Amino acid sequence: MILSSARNTFALVTSRNYTSATVQHFLQVSATHRSLKLTKQSHSQILSLGHISNPFVSTKLITAYALCGQPTQSQLVFNSIQHKDVYLYNSLINGYVKNHGQNEALELFSNMYYSNVSPDDFTLATISKLSGEIKDLNVGMLIHGLSIKIGFVVDVILANSLMSMYVKCGKFSECLNLFDEMPQRNVGSWNVRISGHASSGDFSLGKDLCEIVWSMQIDGVKLDAFTVSSLLTLIGGNVENTKRWDYGRELHCYIVRNELDIGFDSDFHLACSLIDMYSRDNKVVWSRRVFDQMKRRNVYAWTAMINGYVLNGDLDEALVLFHEMQLKDRIEPNKVSLVSVLPTCSSLIGLSGGKQIHGFAIRKELNHDVSLCNALIDMYSKCGSLDCARRVFEDSSFNKDAISWSSIISGYGLHGKGHEAVLLYNKMVCLGSKPDIITIVGVLSACGRSGLINEGLDIYNSVINTYRIKPTTEICACVVDMLGRAGQLDRALDFIKTMPVEPSPSIWGALVSASVMHGNSEMQDLAYKSLIQLEPENPSNYVSLSNLYASSRRWDAVAELRTMMKDRGLKKSPGCSWISIHGKTHCFSVADKANPCSVSIYEMLDDLILIMRGAAASPHLGKMTWFSSDSP
Repeated sequence: MILSSARNTFALVTSRNYTSATVQHFLQVSATHRSLKLTKQSHSQILSLGHISNPFVSTKLITAYALCGQPTQSQLVFNSIQHKDVYLYNSLINGYVKNHGQNEALELFSNMYYSNVSPDDFTLATISKLSGEIKDLNVGMLIHGLSIKIGFVVDVILANSLMSMYVKCGKFSECLNLFDEMPQRNVGSWNVRISGHASSGDFSLGKDLCEIVWSMQIDGVKLDAFTVSSLLTLIGGNVENTKRWDYGRELHCYIVRNELDIGFDSDFHLACSLIDMYSRDNKVVWSRRVFDQMKRRNVYAWTAMINGYVLNGDLDEALVLFHEMQLKDRIEPNKVSLVSVLPTCSSLIGLSGGKQIHGFAIRKELNHDVSLCNALIDMYSKCGSLDCARRVFEDSSFNKDAISWSSIISGYGLHGKGHEAVLLYNKMVCLGSKPDIITIVGVLSACGRSGLINEGLDIYNSVINTYRIKPTTEICACVVDMLGRAGQLDRALDFIKTMPVEPSPSIWGALVSASVMHGNSEMQDLAYKSLIQLEPENPSNYVSLSNLYASSRRWDAVAELRTMMKDRGLKKSPGCSWISIHGKTHCFSVADKANPCSVSIYEMLDDLILIMRGAAASPHLGKMTWFSSDSP
């Protein structure tokens, strides 16, 4: 409405001899609404009035074209001006930066310098930010030196840009040095430092967090929403749950005390950070409280909450929220939302639901995103459709990364196609892609499931000798599983004794599974005892070892284990299974009679048990029809 009114007014005044101030007003409207048509009309009027030489008018015209996505037109205006000052250069440089013309911006800055036009603090801050985005440390250091030479290094905004540049270029120590030399700091300075801590990984939660907050208060700087959200990101690191919970709760209290309202446009990131922090601490109930207290929600808030439920295994609630986001708030999911909800397909909504999500992504032209394609490959593989997974992988519309290769290799391994998985791995290596730990685990698991011992060991040796990758517990567990499945239990035990990492529960668990598979009770006993030493609070290990002793009629050992479990207050939760029928998921646990059809289910189960026993006793019964077409 405002833009239409401006156009009509402009049409009335073009015939009159209006001043440059009037034209500047219309240029401001053009820039605000990014109207290329109105910008061109303003440009025509500027030429007819002879105001192109006015530096204020020409600067606004350059900015208006740049905001309309026309930096080439900005350059033509710039070239038509004979006497160029720093403001004209700044407008065009900033225009190129906003339109992703990094090379043009750097070239223009070079021309400016050699034309004896001295850059100001805005110029240096813009180029410093640009050098950080393209990770060009040499340009960034040149700007730093020039800032010192000219005397602008004391400018807080410029210093913050230089600090950010050093962080993005991986030189956090230089960022800290500059921070310490600053005569004045604002909250942005501290935010850059905190972000640097987060990206460098050099952060001791208790010591550094308290030191940063305390130092900010001494400096007279108050934490803002961005500061708190950055600190919440740091808290989500690899630290003990108790400490993370305590510090996260303290920051949440700070938000409440200082009335940093969550749910407004500027604080969506803060709310999402809180939701993510609580979710990663397995406190999804607190995440939901934060979510419910938001005054407004955008797609990022919904996605954060959906992802929180997925992380905590509550897939049903994740699906409910996914539907509510679209029906209640009329918010369309973005690619991150789709990636978050796709894991529910392999457990709940199945292949048809996954295909619907894929179809939605195609309609919204989101199917070229690499992270979404990787999630689709994983979903189709786990839902049993390897052909669909392969078609997604072979689509040339997205650039494959290491995760793409890992997903399809793991998919083939999951379906027992070890040879194909090894061929894909070799193809990936031949194309020059270096395998990562996920890829190696995927191909070694495929070799184990298909009995490809020699191929798997060759890959393991090449990982160590050729790619110089240190074996992780996951990689070693795959080797143990591979040897164990092939019946080479002694060789698997020798590998455990000589491997370069400490045996983890997953490694001993792989040996347990292989021992059970091949009926080696002695090796099974050894593996279970090792598991109990590593996981003294896991009741499953005690129950499994107790069952092993009971099968050997070692009742004294059984009683000893049961007493140990009782003394430690350990109780094993019953296992459960689920099945999806007509779009509805039914969950069953041991001796479960909660289902309204439980009587019919147990009757059918008893009939099946009798039939299976009969089939085991007589091979002829194995060919009979178990139940007629009209059976329930």
